[in-house]
Amino acid sequence: MNALTIDVEDYFHVSAFARHIRPEQWDSLPCRVERNVDLILDLLAQHGAHATFFTLGWVAQRYPNLIRRIVAQGHELASHGYAHQRASEQTPAEFRDDIRLSKALLEQLSGQAVLGYRAPSFSISPENWWALSSLEDAGYRYSSSIYPIHHDHYGMPDAPRFAWHPTSSSGLLELPVSTVRLLGYNLPAGGGGYFRLLPYRVSRWALRHINSHDGQAGIFYFHPWELDPDQPIPPGISLQARCRHRLNLHRMQGRIARLLSDFRWGRIDHIFLEQT
Repeated sequence: MNALTIDVEDYFHVSAFARHIRPEQWDSLPCRVERNVDLILDLLAQHGAHATFFTLGWVAQRYPNLIRRIVAQGHELASHGYAHQRASEQTPAEFRDDIRLSKALLEQLSGQAVLGYRAPSFSISPENWWALSSLEDAGYRYSSSIYPIHHDHYGMPDAPRFAWHPTSSSGLLELPVSTVRLLGYNLPAGGGGYFRLLPYRVSRWALRHINSHDGQAGIFYFHPWELDPDQPIPPGISLQARCRHRLNLHRMQGRIARLLSDFRWGRIDHIFLEQT
């Protein structure tokens, strides 16, 4: 059983667009997240799969019935922060307020405890290690915020590839998105833009390798906007950012359907927390 995770945000929340689209503009833009999450819920139901939805408080506040549909269909609700601010760009006080606000909001809407957190853009690293203690103090039991790869926007390649406790005294469990180890490097194997860039068979091989060779459950992620090739193109976005964002969006729904058929998928809390 592998863990399927969805980062619930809209196309205009993407960090690469942050210099062009300010948070005060979000309410004036066409919002597609509800339509896209409902599409994902239908796909999961068709394949008998469950998932963890790392959800922005901003989205939950505006679409409370969407939150209730996620929970009613047996999925885990977890936090992606409130307004998609990178943890590395927040002060300790700002981060503490953000993770507490999003947790309280999601719990109020869902009626369930929120145990997990994923930092926007995997933005926890040694430079803001204090964030992990803040998460534990706020009542979170796990984080999925440290991606052990080289990347131009994030990554901590020397971090462990599988579930680990960041400090010896910490009860917080860190659950990194999946990688494969080849030629001395950790290569991404858990979704995102790489899943859209590379042929599907590469991702299928990587997950099978993690399951059989490493004997571990994989952790895969994607975003609702990745299944939406008809989303608007925000003005002023560079050609590079536009190409990177829109690459193979038209193929994503079919690839997710294949992924759901080729592997068994469940919630993070059921796969990892029930073992501890």
